[in-house]
Amino acid sequence: MNVETRALVVFAVIGILAGFLASILIGGGGGILRYLITGIVGAFVGGYLFEALKIDLGIGNKFLSEVVTATVGAVIVVILARIIA
Repeated sequence: MNVETRALVVFAVIGILAGFLASILIGGGGGILRYLITGIVGAFVGGYLFEALKIDLGIGNKFLSEVVTATVGAVIVVILARIIA
């Protein structure tokens, strides 16, 4: 597995995990595809917000930090989607 493929797999795993955790935190279900989409969009939203607000989670583990950031973003995305819909 080359570096690009591995990075995509890790990104997908983070997205699925973040989408799943967001669904547990705020309710709702879905499936693996819904978790993936919510988590990936959440990763971008969370990353942007944390960067813009200069928030540092202080988590030493990079993978865990990315999961938390993506989960926070996914929760925001789901709440905004519910407000709009």
